Amino acid sequence: MQINQLRLWIDDPWLEPWSKVIRERYEKVVLRGLDIAGYGKALSSVVNSHLYYGVHTDGRGNRLFREWAPNATDIYLLCDLNGWKQDPAFRFTKTGNGNHELVLPESTLRHGDLFKWLVCWEGGSGERIPAYARRAVQDPVTKLFAAQIWDPEPYIWKNNKTLQIEHPLIYEAHIGMSSEAPEIASFDHFRLNVLPHISKSGYNTIQLMAVQEHPYYGSFGYQVSNFFAVSSRFGTPEELKMLIDDAHGMGIAVIMDLVHSHAVSNVLEGISSIDGSESAYFHEGDRGTHPAWGSRCFNYGKSETLRFLLSNCKYWLEEFRFDGFRFDGITSMIYHDHGLGKDFTGYELYFDGNQDEDALVYLALANRLIKEINPGSVTIAEDMSGMPGLAAPIESGGFGFDYRLSMGIADHWIRWIKELRDEQWNVGEIYHELTAKRADEKTISYAECHDQALVGDKTIIFRLLDSEMYTSMSKSTLSMTVDRAIALHKMIRLATISLAGDGYLNFMGNEFGHPEWIDFPREGNSWSYHYARRQWSLASDTNLKYEWLLNFDNEMISLFRKSDILGDKPNILYQHNERQLLVFMRGDYLFAFNFSPTESYTNLKFNAPAGEYKPILDTDDSRFGGFERNDLSVNHLTNNFNGENILSLYLPSRCAFVCLRSKS
Repeated sequence: MQINQLRLWIDDPWLEPWSKVIRERYEKVVLRGLDIAGYGKALSSVVNSHLYYGVHTDGRGNRLFREWAPNATDIYLLCDLNGWKQDPAFRFTKTGNGNHELVLPESTLRHGDLFKWLVCWEGGSGERIPAYARRAVQDPVTKLFAAQIWDPEPYIWKNNKTLQIEHPLIYEAHIGMSSEAPEIASFDHFRLNVLPHISKSGYNTIQLMAVQEHPYYGSFGYQVSNFFAVSSRFGTPEELKMLIDDAHGMGIAVIMDLVHSHAVSNVLEGISSIDGSESAYFHEGDRGTHPAWGSRCFNYGKSETLRFLLSNCKYWLEEFRFDGFRFDGITSMIYHDHGLGKDFTGYELYFDGNQDEDALVYLALANRLIKEINPGSVTIAEDMSGMPGLAAPIESGGFGFDYRLSMGIADHWIRWIKELRDEQWNVGEIYHELTAKRADEKTISYAECHDQALVGDKTIIFRLLDSEMYTSMSKSTLSMTVDRAIALHKMIRLATISLAGDGYLNFMGNEFGHPEWIDFPREGNSWSYHYARRQWSLASDTNLKYEWLLNFDNEMISLFRKSDILGDKPNILYQHNERQLLVFMRGDYLFAFNFSPTESYTNLKFNAPAGEYKPILDTDDSRFGGFERNDLSVNHLTNNFNGENILSLYLPSRCAFVCLRSKS
């Protein structure tokens, strides 16, 4: 594409003052791609560092060990054969440009054997795990990690189809906390027990957290040590492949929560100081350490870092057949100050020199690579700053993400619940905040994700219930507090998904109002797993009200999966802030909300497209803990009055329902 054809500031004229910067960013992406791939070549054809570095066999009976460690003077292989001591027979050879290689008979180390590097540098040495290690395991006694030779029989895939999801309905999940027992659950447990629940619930996409190996379980997987290794806490790489394979067989895409925004600072477990220096993959000095997270910050301007991270994207796509990625912590990547303590209130803040242009180039190249490998893949940007163009096509001057997470919506729901009385909720503000998005971007909306459930915070249901969570969730117990909480829990979710841009996300268990919070085992809670699990039995107990919330979520998600509601833009038919009434359509689906806690409207009239409206989902349905104030067997017909088509509805207090229009 010619640079003068870039559309980013045409689609958004407010960007025109920075058109020169947008052009320059586009040029940097093009030139960096040419620098890596060469003229006329696809990135995917040359980004193969993971096939060279680490441990491989050459097909001639040899096992090859390779590492890029420019500051290292020597590298030795440590293993059981040499008593984990420096041995000249296991010394690497320098092959130039910071590369080191050791060739041994394949039988020297076999599948399952443990090993490490001993890396030597001027003035010191230390044990390291290979940067491209494909498996790392933790010793149950010493708690130290070691790399492991992983060379099993190739996994035979059952499902070869590529899944392309236009409107993702995402079930965000953490394997380890997916069991009800106080334990770390496995891939097999999730596959056999949770995957069928997800399929039955209607979600078409799973977002798996904490897949990459991380030394501290309580980091939720966001402090990665071994970028090419599946977290061994949950099982083997083959068990992860089996999970993804079975999900594909159910028509469910699986995307990975990919952490390329930083790396754990641990030296023994990670790549923080792979060659004894700070600078192999990271910035040096203060810029190389994240001030809030204490982790290491990648230097995206280095070719070796780019190839490491791009190869990582390719590895997970090809080896495990993930259907895409949710890129974590993008705000931290793309600003020199990591966006800390900053409100992005003006466009100038996206072009003021605080941006890490190398990080932006990397993200664009990553998206280009991912689409080359799998054109139907999904990439989602977790960015709190609202950087223009992040989810716009690269050819338009953007950075190529398919979707941006609408992260502010969850904050708005928390604010409305905490700061306003129910009768103060403004439906105009709700509509505005839930639909606010850039015209040139697709978005994924959510009422709450895992962030809102972390210890020190509260889920929506817990905010609405507090202590009555423990005393009044039996169906035999009457409670106005619980009635309100259940009604609003359903309405909040229906409002969020029905006003979503292009997709929706829910965190595991929140669909049925999972109680309490998430807190991983740590010294402060006596290493307890009590809050790092999911109490599925609450939703399956027909004596408890959690079942009502699950029933509603199942119906809601099923409706949006079977329809093309998100393919149409919302169109307001009626809005009354004082009455707290909001009615809008998406395509042929009508959504009617009454947020008033006290007022019901028996004959609400408004203009609507002509036709017959059949109720198909009602938050007040008794199956969902409602009071059955609407008769779902009654269809509603528009009447022509003075040339206008008028629809009349009964809207009970604190409820919402959906109708499907058929043209008369």
